[in-house]
Amino acid sequence: MPVPRRFDRRPPERDTTRVNERIRVPQVRLIDQGGEQIGVVATDEALKLARERDLDLVEVAPDARPPVTRLLDYSKHRYEQEQKAKAARKHQQQVNVREIKLRPKIATHDYETKKGHVERFLRKHDKVKVTIMFRGREQAHPERGRDLLQRLFEDVSELAVVEQQPLQEGRNMSMMLAPHRDLAQREGSGEAAESPNGAAGPG
Repeated sequence: MPVPRRFDRRPPERDTTRVNERIRVPQVRLIDQGGEQIGVVATDEALKLARERDLDLVEVAPDARPPVTRLLDYSKHRYEQEQKAKAARKHQQQVNVREIKLRPKIATHDYETKKGHVERFLRKHDKVKVTIMFRGREQAHPERGRDLLQRLFEDVSELAVVEQQPLQEGRNMSMMLAPHRDLAQREGSGEAAESPNGAAGPG
């Protein structure tokens, strides 16, 4: 009969910080909860002091000789560290770049469909690279591509800013759109809840 694993009280492997009884060196350099240096003390003495103050003894510099430890509430400390890491990830949110391809003589229905894709990507805070593909004699009229890109930008201007102006490379002309910096805030307040070109309801 297999041994139940629910009694395994080992800490998660990803947390390699040594805390309390996991600190097995004879002496540590101790810092109190206020950041004051207490000095080098026996580990048993440091553990006793931590229990008296209802705190944990946490190793903060394991490679020092002796290791540096600190008195603190480890659960609270980990929670605060996780919140800081979460906030940092939020500010460093990865930006995806989507690409939408159009033809200079795109039909109205196809244009509306592509525009809808652009709006959806922008609302997800993705950047959108809009590419006009020229074929044959179409290359002789690059202004049609610029006009189409300008029209698209004007249609989604409540959601986007132009990060890169139209640029022609060979048979393609591209423009980069980025979501407004305050888009999330405006959507949260309901100002951008509807498409800027949404149809009116039945009257």
